[in-house]
Amino acid sequence: MSENKEVRIDKFLWAVRIYKTRSIASDACKKGKVYINNIQVKPSREILENEIITIKKPPVVYTYKVITPIENRLSAKLVSQYITDLTPEDEKIKLDMKQTTITAYREKGTGRPTKKERRLIDKLKDDSSFF
Repeated sequence: MSENKEVRIDKFLWAVRIYKTRSIASDACKKGKVYINNIQVKPSREILENEIITIKKPPVVYTYKVITPIENRLSAKLVSQYITDLTPEDEKIKLDMKQTTITAYREKGTGRPTKKERRLIDKLKDDSSFF
């Protein structure tokens, strides 16, 4: 582990299971959602030990510290040996809040909501935003 191994960022993000596929990781880099030490990076950028990776996956901004770069995908249990999660708790709360939002459900075949029903739905959504 003492050797200074360099790995492409897209390959690393895939290997430590931050993204499901390498192509998704590469696209995220191209779209400007991945930063290393607060600098936007391309997928070919090589990472080193102790670099800070910031990933924007709305509504949450994740932050990780690289312990050891790795090329090959590994078990989810072993991920903690290669990265440290530095994401603040308030960012994780944003994700929980998004998952607990109320969604409207309409029976199949009932058509579009009427004006009255739409107003009721809007009122319910506005009231739930206070919680």
